Amino acid sequence: MKKISVIALVVIVSALAGCARTAPVLNVKHPITQHYSDNQVKTAILEAGLARHWVMTPTAPGVITGRLTQREHSATIRVDYSATQYNITYVNSENLLAGHGDIHRNYNRWINNLDQDIQLRLSAQNLK
Repeated sequence: MKKISVIALVVIVSALAGCARTAPVLNVKHPITQHYSDNQVKTAILEAGLARHWVMTPTAPGVITGRLTQREHSATIRVDYSATQYNITYVNSENLLAGHGDIHRNYNRWINNLDQDIQLRLSAQNLK
């Protein structure tokens, strides 16, 4: 009976380890292959962030700081941009289990969604 309990415990712990709530922090480096101005890239980033409820603040030429708050969780990012690329970099967070290069998997989902929306907004500018 004891052997079955130990085996069951090992199986449960293994299953829970596979459902980890953290993942490596996602930093995006995205080259832009189409021809856009710096201002068009900036506009696409600001609009994508606002649509995803990020508070986007231009802090310097070619730099935007973004902050997202979801209930008691928050994340701050830095978006460096030019006419040829943009980079989304993790700055800090609160209550997202950040540590040792890992963070709650929701952060990576937020960043993926933001990245996709930036790309969509850039593509839409080609249609104008």
